[in-house]
Amino acid sequence: MKLNQQILFLLTLLGTLPLLHAATPSRSSARKSSPPAETTPALERKEIRDVWADRARLESSASTPAGRHLLWYTRPAKVWEEALPIGNGALGAMMFGGVADERLQLNVDTLWDGYPLDPNNPESAKALPEIRRLLFDGKNQEAVDLAGKTMMGRPPRIKSYQTLGELWLETPHLQNIQHYSRTLNLDEAWTSVSYAHDGVTCTREAFATAVDRVIVLRFTADKPGQVSFRAILKRERDAQCGPAPADPRSILLTGRIDRKDDAGRQRGMKFAAQLTALNDGGKVSNDEGILTVTGANSVTLLIAGDTSYPGLKNFTGSVETIDPAARCAETIAKASAKSFAVLKEKHIADYQQLAHRVSLDLRPAPAAAAALPTDERIALIKQTGVPDPGLVENYFQFGRYLLISSSRPGSMPANLQGIWAWKLENPWNADFHININLQMNYWPAETTALPECHLPLFDLMDAIVKPGERSAQTLYGARGWVVHHLTDAWGFTAPADGPWGIWPVGAAWLALHPWQHYQFTGDRDFLRQRGWPLMKGAARFILDFLVEAPAGTPAAGKLVTNPSHSPENSFRLPNGQTQLFTYGAAMDLEIIHELLGACVETARVLDCDPDFRAECQRALERLAPVQISRRTGGIQEWIEDYEEVEPQHRHVSHLFGVYPGGMFSLATPELFDAARKSLVRRGDGATGWSLGWKINLWARLHDGDHAFKLVTNLLRDKTLPNLFDTHPPFQIDGNFGAVSGLTEMLLQSHVRTPDGGYEIHLLPALPSAWPQGSVKGLRARGGVTVDLGWQNNKLTQVRLLSKDPVKTRVRYADTTRDLTLSPNRPLVFDDSLAPR
Repeated sequence: MKLNQQILFLLTLLGTLPLLHAATPSRSSARKSSPPAETTPALERKEIRDVWADRARLESSASTPAGRHLLWYTRPAKVWEEALPIGNGALGAMMFGGVADERLQLNVDTLWDGYPLDPNNPESAKALPEIRRLLFDGKNQEAVDLAGKTMMGRPPRIKSYQTLGELWLETPHLQNIQHYSRTLNLDEAWTSVSYAHDGVTCTREAFATAVDRVIVLRFTADKPGQVSFRAILKRERDAQCGPAPADPRSILLTGRIDRKDDAGRQRGMKFAAQLTALNDGGKVSNDEGILTVTGANSVTLLIAGDTSYPGLKNFTGSVETIDPAARCAETIAKASAKSFAVLKEKHIADYQQLAHRVSLDLRPAPAAAAALPTDERIALIKQTGVPDPGLVENYFQFGRYLLISSSRPGSMPANLQGIWAWKLENPWNADFHININLQMNYWPAETTALPECHLPLFDLMDAIVKPGERSAQTLYGARGWVVHHLTDAWGFTAPADGPWGIWPVGAAWLALHPWQHYQFTGDRDFLRQRGWPLMKGAARFILDFLVEAPAGTPAAGKLVTNPSHSPENSFRLPNGQTQLFTYGAAMDLEIIHELLGACVETARVLDCDPDFRAECQRALERLAPVQISRRTGGIQEWIEDYEEVEPQHRHVSHLFGVYPGGMFSLATPELFDAARKSLVRRGDGATGWSLGWKINLWARLHDGDHAFKLVTNLLRDKTLPNLFDTHPPFQIDGNFGAVSGLTEMLLQSHVRTPDGGYEIHLLPALPSAWPQGSVKGLRARGGVTVDLGWQNNKLTQVRLLSKDPVKTRVRYADTTRDLTLSPNRPLVFDDSLAPR
């Protein structure tokens, strides 16, 4: 290709890049929720079927792909939010499905801007007593001003997770396209594009294999010699593409983030991506980094990506010693030794070993609805008033697919966008946000039988213990480890962004996750070796951080957090000032109650640390209680009964004790009722991730129809055409939160029994919209696998299986049964919980 042709080709590619968002809102912006709209009565079931049938007739010219759990479309993606995600935990891509011009937007999980540093302000510990005094004295603004000067991180913000780049494929010779279809198969984790042109049917398949650590893209046609295209790897800045060394079938993108420290030294991370073409017939040529395939029968493209990130266990190490291009070449060489059929077979087997543990059937789904493209099924909710059951099933399995695809053993944990982010500066930096979002990413890990996908979160926690210990000592003069409302790949643990970032209970919340992993798996070795050190360190900080509220304050003589706030909400003082900085916010107290209780239980289970166990128990007994607001009758969000500035705020932090905690239940009826009033007051509209949280809350309150209403709102108003959740913009936590909520509607196990076991509550929040169905493979605490079915909104059968001996109690409606499960011996019951 001549130089002017190359320039024209590149300009063509660059010119087609769509602008996705003109502006990105701040993560902490107080985006007001709209008041909930009047509920529109759902159409009668017969009318819904008629709408679906009419719509199906309009789409009858489109060919419905074979398979049950599919996302499919009749046109390519126009913008990023319509593209389809694939991933293997470390490497991800968004597939646009274009014909004349195809685009794969690429990500690798470790590609972060920034570098390790010590952001802790040494003035903090000196100022802390005065900040506490000001808050206890009601001088909130003076406390905010002092904290802003002495406690914020230096720098006060982190850098962003970044895109790796893009693969562009140009096939301008294709004309007269017919029978186009774009699909994501959730049963086998691959995407495909098929179309016909001039009597030739062409197919592209793509998947990201965790087995071989590459993205595989396969081109085929039903006639020989019909596969031709040009390919280039590109990135907006900090990179260049050229031929790969000693491999004419490969091109290589290499680069380094341009990031210098205060001394002017280059500290940015290096990265690379390699594309290799394996052709059957035809010709492959490489002209200065543009790969051209001509007249092939089929072509398999292999894509590898890597960085110089030294790893979570050594992120203070040098990025200079790692060659990502060499790593890519090694990965490609190993994958190239396998045929496409072998690569795909091993990929599917690896994926299904995780994905097929759980099945959900909400039959009957209208056949006409199932025949519609996915974006049409989402749009149809505005007409029918409800999502069709098959769409809910797909949404559930899509969420599990996303977790498997973005969080695998050895990878980074899923960030605010999983691993899929197209910018160099992404919304809220696509960081690890710890005041709800990172935790929400892992809510479905245990309940939907993906405990392995939980492990990257524990790797991140292990990695930030040391910097968290420095922050605890420097900022608070405390033992243990702390992290505030966010962190990144470099172990940032200081307060960030603004006063709302001075929230020192992030580690306490995170430390509940290894405890939950033990609750569901019964893995005592994990609890002893990994879980307990994380929990004990976080609790040790809390024990040092808690202070006794002085006389004259509402919590006088009780232990409270100070400073504190209720993420990311604000209140109005009697003098009219709007504030968010306070002490002893309800969420803090609820998280600490859960953590200290879990530490007491863990020390008992492991028969260790009796003195620390006693210290935790004493602190629990002195902890300030959660209050009920006299103004609203709901849970009091702050230490005093302040007026809410935004009653329908997106965060429902003060209801942590309902979910994900278990502090409020039918055993605490006054608090349980107050939580319901608070949730009603928050309304049924919110950001996508907030709706995901509220689904869990309504399920825990045993109101299945209200939970289903929010499922409907989420799918109708906060779901993008590719089923991604939107804040807006896209945040993946809403997908994971909603999957957890759907699970909580069918099975709960957080209530303790008198003998220390767990109560397995069957169909605690089954909505009337699902009159019959079944679910298999859900997990309950105690390590119990649960299969159940129902007809006419009533339980018909349940099957329980455990690998260990377990004492448990099973509840359905008002009926309970205490039993002991023997290892690997299933027990089957009917609707009266009588054994079969």
